[in-house]
Amino acid sequence: MHQDNSNPEGALHGLRVIEMGQLIAGPFCGQLMADFGAEVIKLEPPGQGDPMRDWGHEKPQGLSLWWPVIARGKKSVEIDARQPEGQALIRDLVAASDVLIENFRPGTMEKWGLGYDALAAINPRLVMIRVSGYGQTGPYAHKAGFGAIGEAMGGLRHVVGDPSTPPSRMGVSIGDTLAATFACLGGMMALHARERTGRGQVVDSAIYEAVLAVMESLVTEYAYTGYVRERTGAILPNIAPSNVYPTQDGTYVLIAANQDTVFRRLVAAMGRPELAEDPRFSTHDARGERQAELDALIAEWTSTRDRAALGALLDAAGVPRGDIYRGPEMLEDAHFKARETIARVMHPKLGELRMQSVAPRLSATPGRIRHAGPDLGEHNDDVLRGLLGLDAARLAQLQAARVIGRMQPHAA
Repeated sequence: MHQDNSNPEGALHGLRVIEMGQLIAGPFCGQLMADFGAEVIKLEPPGQGDPMRDWGHEKPQGLSLWWPVIARGKKSVEIDARQPEGQALIRDLVAASDVLIENFRPGTMEKWGLGYDALAAINPRLVMIRVSGYGQTGPYAHKAGFGAIGEAMGGLRHVVGDPSTPPSRMGVSIGDTLAATFACLGGMMALHARERTGRGQVVDSAIYEAVLAVMESLVTEYAYTGYVRERTGAILPNIAPSNVYPTQDGTYVLIAANQDTVFRRLVAAMGRPELAEDPRFSTHDARGERQAELDALIAEWTSTRDRAALGALLDAAGVPRGDIYRGPEMLEDAHFKARETIARVMHPKLGELRMQSVAPRLSATPGRIRHAGPDLGEHNDDVLRGLLGLDAARLAQLQAARVIGRMQPHAA
């Protein structure tokens, strides 16, 4: 890996990543790296591909709208990792790469002769990122574990939803993306350490541990006081006011004014400055004890104004507030437009696609979306013939044995 802070290709330009994961937990890690300029070579089963190619509520022209996002900026190469000749090709790629990402059940890579010890013998500088439900060790390591299971065991599911209903889920695969984000962070740490030591290492990102990592004081509160955090709907207990409140025109606004100084600004905007001195609401603890009463007072006030007027009033008063956005609001919002938060990406078959842009923003080496998710095997020729240098006869033999996918006619 080499670094050039003036390079327009992104902070990770020069980094080669082999992505062997599928669905979300591994591939989101690869997406983050590709966004910042890494060459991410995604390996997919020949003729089949990642199951994400088939996901989606709406599939124009039979094409997934999930795939162009999670596979953006990547190269697609068809190699059968279950065949010995495919495993040999992967070892050749590892020899010329910096990072390998995988999210198979622990033991799978070892079964294929692709465990870390075997790969590190080929390339001691390799950083191997392993994402799984329960991690690479422990009595549950061998168990199948999707993101939803990690959300349950990491504590998130129990606290999401209304107390009158069974545990709910987020509307996105948050367990997978959290594990992938921590995996990417771990990968960057391992690459930094490699600059000092000259050697790579394993990054072990378990979904349940990634979820637990963002659960704040949940474990500490129970272990020290016996308090078990429960589902509380739209609020956090004893954090008030911080809730969604109705508007006159039938929408909702989220107001977060639990800090003393902000609460004073809110009640002044409400025309009720005396509430800031009222013993029932004058302190953080007092507001928390009377959370429902305070929320009712604020809701009574917000329901007398439409969303736009209410938003303008709260903004002028310096009170944090936000509308409840969906896709339509995001596409029309002036701030989203000014920062180009929603990117326009051309797709060879679907035309212009809109999707979330790259985050975070780097001032000197910003990321960018180079292209939407590729066709299956789109880069077979580029990687197998170009990078690995396989000749036409060898490629034809591998294709006939279905170790690799279809090559361009001139290479077969």
